[in-house]
Amino acid sequence: MLEEIKLKSLHHLVEDLTKEELIWLNGYVAGLVKSSLGSRQEKSVSGKITIAFGTETGNSKKLATEFATKARKRGLTVKLSSLDQYRLTDLNKEENFITVISTQGEGEPPASAKKFYDYIHSEELTLGKLQYSVLALGDTAYPLFCKAGEDVDFKLHSFGAKRIATIQKCDTDYEETAHRWFDQVVEVLGTGKASTVERLPILKSTQKKNFTGTILSKVNLNGKGSSKETFHIELEAADLVYEPGDSVGIVPENPLATVQAVVSLTGIDGSKRISFKEQEWTVSDLLTKKLNIFYLPERIVSKYSSIVQQEIPATRIDLLNLIKIYPPKNEDQFVEILQSLESITPRLYSISSSLSAHSGEVHITVARNCFQLDNELRHGLCSDYLADFPESAEVKFYIHKNLQFRLPAPDRDIIMIGPGTGIAPFRAFIEERANSGATGKNWLFFGDQHFSTDFLYQTELQDYFKTEVLTKVNVAFSRDQKEKIYVQHKMLEQAAELHRWLESGAYLYLCGAKEPMSSDVEKAVLKIIRSAGNKTEEHAQDFLNQLIQEGRYLKDVY
Repeated sequence: MLEEIKLKSLHHLVEDLTKEELIWLNGYVAGLVKSSLGSRQEKSVSGKITIAFGTETGNSKKLATEFATKARKRGLTVKLSSLDQYRLTDLNKEENFITVISTQGEGEPPASAKKFYDYIHSEELTLGKLQYSVLALGDTAYPLFCKAGEDVDFKLHSFGAKRIATIQKCDTDYEETAHRWFDQVVEVLGTGKASTVERLPILKSTQKKNFTGTILSKVNLNGKGSSKETFHIELEAADLVYEPGDSVGIVPENPLATVQAVVSLTGIDGSKRISFKEQEWTVSDLLTKKLNIFYLPERIVSKYSSIVQQEIPATRIDLLNLIKIYPPKNEDQFVEILQSLESITPRLYSISSSLSAHSGEVHITVARNCFQLDNELRHGLCSDYLADFPESAEVKFYIHKNLQFRLPAPDRDIIMIGPGTGIAPFRAFIEERANSGATGKNWLFFGDQHFSTDFLYQTELQDYFKTEVLTKVNVAFSRDQKEKIYVQHKMLEQAAELHRWLESGAYLYLCGAKEPMSSDVEKAVLKIIRSAGNKTEEHAQDFLNQLIQEGRYLKDVY
């Protein structure tokens, strides 16, 4: 409503106007309103943009999809694609190319980006007409933070492509930074002024909630005489929130005996306080709780070599052995060595429980990792750390979300392939389906070495089969006969029915060791599609690609 004085002025203005003048005034006022509203709305831009994502846990895909929606609203023609579905030969035809890519483990690209990553690292391309930018997702808890994104940015630039914006790195709290960055990228596309996007600061994660869990139970799932130890560990903690498919992240501590040996050999005072990444630690606590001191990567050995000013072969070696062979000259030199080391990286374990079945608890399945190194039996740091924990002890952990490994709608059928500890997330899946009253069928393939000693969760799985929660169960025990039999062999025996399930819309899940298991299983899946589906090799691959595109073939491999 107008103020009374303004309303009187308006009446005075219009009372003597002709009909034609009133029509003109109406148009004039409408134009003013439109202009005022338009100035408050986003400016439209035009042109084409490709947004390609490489994701492991679903975050890159989620962001890329949101970016595509924003860009279309601003008037851009958008092509949205996963990097594993992206046609590589299109790269030199693109106008504007945005990639959202995460980093895994030791600076590696996610599996869905491997084809694209290998292509730009093996080919010599000419991309002088391409404008691009990279949004890199990572976790500052890992030493090679956002390395895959950095590699992609470097290669595209080396081929002559022009940056719309410098690479933007994001920690696990990525939402606000990522969207502010993309808004600026779109603005630049509208003005045509490249490289004017402000690089936003990396916001350290605040969402990664750390829990302190109490070990309620720890049971070795392997029977007497097994060559393995696989522990089912139940943790109780307050305010737990997770879904089947998520993982528990644990940062292990280094063995006290090794820490004491390092302190003794260097002669440093374990209670001496030093700075590491803007925090103060005692030397003993730093060596125990923070620093990776085992199997140091070559990049760290190279730094050590530079500090002690000695030639050291490019190799992976423990800190203790380095000190024995190439001792630092004095305490200051050793402090410099400590400050050059990297943090212990978190270890992820698939959650093997459903919160609906175990309120306030989270379960994990941990195989004690044993291997030979320099003729010495060694153990994996975190699996050994957890295996030695007594019941009632406290363990710090966080929940690692995996949006790419989720159950489908309750009425959809699922096929789960999980040899060894790959069974872990499927125990959670089965519990969730049982407790939610899901009507979809459930088919499990499990394998290990021996039926009598290595059938993990045997009693539970048999009960689920008897009560028809599990529709079908096929097991393979590789060492129980002369010829080794693995899960892929059992799958091939069930080729016709497995193909019928896939044709009828079933979701296919795979969890376990990346090599060679996941590759062998995928070859078996392709063979099943070819033979049971009467398809050519090319059409079988197309069928598998379609499953991936529809989100019906999901992997969690390590």
